[in-house]
Amino acid sequence: MLFPKFRPLQTGLSLSLAVFIICLSVQLTLLFKPLFYFDIEYLNIEEESNLSRETIIENYDYMIDYLLNPMPQTFHLPSLDYSEHGRIHFQDVKRIFTFNYILLVITGIISIIGFYFSVRNRDFYFLKTAAAALILFTIIPLVAFAVDFNTVFIIFHELFFSNDYWIFDARTDPVITILPETFFLHAALLILGLILLGIILLSASYKGLSKKYNR
Repeated sequence: MLFPKFRPLQTGLSLSLAVFIICLSVQLTLLFKPLFYFDIEYLNIEEESNLSRETIIENYDYMIDYLLNPMPQTFHLPSLDYSEHGRIHFQDVKRIFTFNYILLVITGIISIIGFYFSVRNRDFYFLKTAAAALILFTIIPLVAFAVDFNTVFIIFHELFFSNDYWIFDARTDPVITILPETFFLHAALLILGLILLGIILLSASYKGLSKKYNR
């Protein structure tokens, strides 16, 4: 009897859960430094940048720690030069990841509370619709990446940044030489892979809980 009544709430909860999984996937990818360490060798970053592996890792680790820290912080690479525009760009990126972290916490709380009441009402519709929403979110980027990742990369920056400071000059911002575009493709694929894992877990949970509580 309660199932139709709670359907709008379940739909809202499914969207919150989908956003939570997307934000969590982004956060986990940022935390997963071994991806970059692997790409140092795989993409020949040492040769391309003319920098030692130690210098590359030192500056990359600093960038990630800077982006992950939600508190205000002055950007200062430990052993690479950077321009004022470069500094501003990293501040802009930090704001995006801080927003992602805040959204992760908010949607996580909503999802936990919603899940609790859904179990009480034996209504797991939100798991199914969250998985469906994430499938759409995953398919569209994958198709776009396959067609032309470079164009997607440019459009992303034009949408999320109000300036062109993301267009680095290696002479003033040599950090760009350790961040090839292919690395960002690998990071994007890892995000989508984690979202796919989330889809699998949601689908399995929906089937398992529905059988358990609706026998």
